[in-house]
Amino acid sequence: MHRTGIVRDTRFLEHKTGIHHIEVARRLETIYSMIDNNGLKEKLSLITPRFASLAEIEMVHTAPYIEKIMDTAGEPLRYLDPDTVTSEKSCQAAFLAAGGVFEAVKSVLAGKLDNAFALIRPPGHHAERNRQMGFCIFNNIALAAEYALRQFNLSRVLIVDWDVHHPNGTQHIFEASKQVLLFSTHRFPFFPGTGAIEDIGVKDAQGYTINVPLSPQRTDRDFYEIFQKLLLPVALEFQPQLVLISAGFDTHFDDPVGGMRATHNCYALLTDLLMDIADTTCGGKIVIMLEGGYDLGAMRKSTKAVLETLLGSGAETIKEKMQKSSRETSPVTDIIQQVTQTVKPYWTCFQ
Repeated sequence: MHRTGIVRDTRFLEHKTGIHHIEVARRLETIYSMIDNNGLKEKLSLITPRFASLAEIEMVHTAPYIEKIMDTAGEPLRYLDPDTVTSEKSCQAAFLAAGGVFEAVKSVLAGKLDNAFALIRPPGHHAERNRQMGFCIFNNIALAAEYALRQFNLSRVLIVDWDVHHPNGTQHIFEASKQVLLFSTHRFPFFPGTGAIEDIGVKDAQGYTINVPLSPQRTDRDFYEIFQKLLLPVALEFQPQLVLISAGFDTHFDDPVGGMRATHNCYALLTDLLMDIADTTCGGKIVIMLEGGYDLGAMRKSTKAVLETLLGSGAETIKEKMQKSSRETSPVTDIIQQVTQTVKPYWTCFQ
């Protein structure tokens, strides 16, 4: 069994978004309850979050933007934009979420844990350097990557985002960096409107952003095939020293937003594949951050599937069944070929 940690704290529940919002505290409450009542709690190590410092948040975000968020502390519901809401303790939750992912990264890179899942909110992958967006305040996964690069002197971090929405903030923060390889599968066209195949990074970092824009109704098999044929060879060539995952569960077929057809088994399969990559390249070092997902039942089942896989069980039978099933044609063949041709000049595995 692997040593798996979770970041968990009731203070994340104090980020209030109003009764009509879909990114609500119940998302975490249902996950925490699942852990307590499914025999997982005793198998997981609790990572106690801390508040990130101003200097740490400034690794990614501008000082004026951080000040804007700090100004919301103690205030009732404030709409920073039509989607992103803060309340009295949202600022506290945002600083705690960032500090929580720092502690998760530190625990894994220091060898105290094999992997970790930060069960936090507010989510982060839409947040830009200088503004909030799409329910997100601070970009947790970008902060985690910068923390690993600076504090542990890493030079190669892989970020994988399987949320149904494109991680515009994460892409823009790292689009000129060869230290971070970003791989995203997402519905397109869809909010936030970014993530076309042609978005491959800028300047010397072209090829280090790989976008796989998808039509609706993609299945477990579709996602697994994309990860096998596109991500796996590039990741093995990149040789990451740490794997970070933005885990959104809004590609689940029960989700009211995503329009995809994935099941909870999909996330077990993708986690298993990423663990294989991490085992080969960096001693299994993986840290996952919670992003979207708005059906409580889907959140519960999907998080359980990922945690069981991180612990070392839950994916083998699913993988065997998928490998035995036949498939003459694939609806994602064209997109795989298009992405391959687009990034081929930058990766020898496709040449």
